[in-house]
Amino acid sequence: MIITRTPFRISFFGGGTDYPGYYRDHGGAVLSTTINRYCYITTRLLPPFFQHRYCIRYSRREDVSAVSEIQHPAVRECLRFLGIEAGIEMVHTSDIPALSGVGSSSAFTVGFLNSLHALLGRMATKRQLAQEAIHVEQDLIGENVGSQDQTAAAFGGLNRIDFSDTSGPQVTPITIGEEKSRRLQDHMLFYFTGFSRISSEVAAAQVAATPAKLRELHDLKQMVDRGMEILCGPAEHYARFGELLHESWMIKRSLTAKISAPEIDEIYETGLRAGAIGGKLCGAGGGGFMLFFAAPETHPRIKAALSRLLLVPIRFDSLGSHVAFYSN
Repeated sequence: MIITRTPFRISFFGGGTDYPGYYRDHGGAVLSTTINRYCYITTRLLPPFFQHRYCIRYSRREDVSAVSEIQHPAVRECLRFLGIEAGIEMVHTSDIPALSGVGSSSAFTVGFLNSLHALLGRMATKRQLAQEAIHVEQDLIGENVGSQDQTAAAFGGLNRIDFSDTSGPQVTPITIGEEKSRRLQDHMLFYFTGFSRISSEVAAAQVAATPAKLRELHDLKQMVDRGMEILCGPAEHYARFGELLHESWMIKRSLTAKISAPEIDEIYETGLRAGAIGGKLCGAGGGGFMLFFAAPETHPRIKAALSRLLLVPIRFDSLGSHVAFYSN
């Protein structure tokens, strides 16, 4: 039996430039972190006592006799990709619901691939997991997804990730020290808006708009450098990080009409009026989690103003996808 634990992520700057349609011509970059909320995948060889060969449990239960009969696209294509012929049982559990804008589908793919490699008696590298998950999602499933979620989930940590057409994602850890990291995290409030959506549908609209939005995407990419300058500077200047988040969100929400919604705009404006410096909706857009950046002394006012929403405490994760339990 194998149990993998794979973190979800928050993307601060550069989201949208990690799509192949952009970075193959212009290069892309994101500044992101993984958080201490996780996807858990339990995988084992299925005992030969059942009529079915595959037992797949997530929000549904699938008991099927052939890989081709599996409805879950990531499970089906991961099994095909790695040539798994033995019957297996897979159980998925999660700290955060799907369709929430924190890279949950890619965390699932990375974690499942990690568990299958372990089931085959081998250890996959973080780079291997990221590149295989990108291949499965973009090429085999054909989803409208970028390349940052898989990379963040595999590597873990606070990173700059660069994308190009000539090599795989290049991951650069942001080394700001424990005190600065704590101060950065103390400024964050993470709210579930309650609006779920299919990120691939939102992303499809953004991909289609790429040729007409190159200037905005260039600006979003440049914010990665600006964000790194702030993080590497004096911690007392971290308010500028929130201001940059606000600037980035104003650009991001202008890319397509699907990224935001009146309800989301109202939540964001409420947070700003209560004292937040800036923030953003996480993920492709349309719903899910909203991140606010605010001085700790303003948090009580923001919490009171947004008391109808679920506040989820978070801290940064640094491990990335890993095997949490292994037994022969």
